Amino acid sequence: MLTGPAPTVTKARRLRKDMSLPEVLLWQELRKRPGGFKFRRQHPAGPYVLDFACVKARTAVEVDGAGHGMGNAPVHDEVRDEWLANQGYSVVRVAAAEVLKNIEGVVSFVVERCASASPLHQPMAGPPPRAGEDL
Repeated sequence: MLTGPAPTVTKARRLRKDMSLPEVLLWQELRKRPGGFKFRRQHPAGPYVLDFACVKARTAVEVDGAGHGMGNAPVHDEVRDEWLANQGYSVVRVAAAEVLKNIEGVVSFVVERCASASPLHQPMAGPPPRAGEDL
């Protein structure tokens, strides 16, 4: 599982208390485990803190406000996305404004991306067959 050093964990704990309105609204929906996917909020990942992470689908969900398009932020986001890709994670970016006006659409989009990123081989449901039984 992807995690971070102690300073990143401390920062993640602080950020959980200071989430933006779009993050809070999205968390209210993601915590219901849509599509059967469990999400973590403000999840430490190396030197970064992910807004939301689905460990099973190895997907990070980032809520981007207006600040993500200004200054050095696009370059920082690109470096971060590349680092996450090297860890085997894909990144789904959603605009904060879109979360505010179409939460259902955003949740559907996130679940769809997680479903497409999930491993092809799922663990077998139920107990294994008894000795001598065919599958």
